[in-house]
Amino acid sequence: MSPPRKAKALGIFSGGLDSILACKVLQRAGVEVMALTFTSPFFNADHARRSAAQAGIPLRVEPLGESYLDMVKEPPHGRGSNMNPCIDCHATMFRRAGRIMEAEGFDFLFSGEVLGQRPMSQNKQALAQVAKLSGYAGSILRPLSAKNLAVTAMEEQGLVDREMLLGLSGRSRKPQMALAAELGVSEYPAPAGGCLLTEPGFSNRLRDLWEHQPEAGAAEVELLKHGRHLRLSARAKLIVGRNQGDNQRLEKLATPQAVWLIGLDGPGPLGLYFGPLDSPELETAAGLVAGYGKGKPGQSARVSLSGGGELVVPVVSKREAAPLLL
Repeated sequence: MSPPRKAKALGIFSGGLDSILACKVLQRAGVEVMALTFTSPFFNADHARRSAAQAGIPLRVEPLGESYLDMVKEPPHGRGSNMNPCIDCHATMFRRAGRIMEAEGFDFLFSGEVLGQRPMSQNKQALAQVAKLSGYAGSILRPLSAKNLAVTAMEEQGLVDREMLLGLSGRSRKPQMALAAELGVSEYPAPAGGCLLTEPGFSNRLRDLWEHQPEAGAAEVELLKHGRHLRLSARAKLIVGRNQGDNQRLEKLATPQAVWLIGLDGPGPLGLYFGPLDSPELETAAGLVAGYGKGKPGQSARVSLSGGGELVVPVVSKREAAPLLL
């Protein structure tokens, strides 16, 4: 008689300790696991790649694409305290994972979510809502908290032994740290968000972008990660590099709509101006670029414009710039 077939599971993987442990618990239970991490303008796979390599977990990386950006703009089930649409985001990831599961012969999906660890997005109601919205509610297992949740079809079918699963809950990390030691997981990252949508500063910039430029896409969102952002008026905005590395990134990411502003009186930042050219906002932007460079308040400065041309403008001080910062 041939041995029973080994179950195969595909897991949403952030690279944090919980997702590592979910993989290890299932491997200990005899399940073949594949970790899956997604990328978007708001998070990348660097963290997950490092963690998976250290833990010896096979990892697959998939981009979420423009449709994900559309969801973030108008999440059907609202946001957290910032621009983070956690319910819809998690459901989107499970939906995408479910399609891969069906196409490639995995038996079920899993994640490292722990019941009650995040009061708003990991309570029983939220976990059930995410599963339902994904369209794969009958195929999702949360190995770290399974014994605190209803028995799944995977357990009933014998694909995984419920006794090999755990019943973790709450916000304390001590049980996970003890489990890591038990499973031989010695390297894992400190708890961290990793998603820019949970950060107040980035969320303010994103909110401002979509308020004034609703059609903005991934290229404009990428610019939000770099430089100082100043809202000059409803129709005009300026991005100023903080240092040479910032300047180089802004050069690389500048969209065709941007007017480059560079001080001519000495080394200084690159400015990217978005707005009308025949307007006082352009002169203000040039003055700000000079002020963040070597220009001194009360003096005039020369600033070049991409495509030709030069402005001579009063220097705008950093103190005057402060109320404009996003």
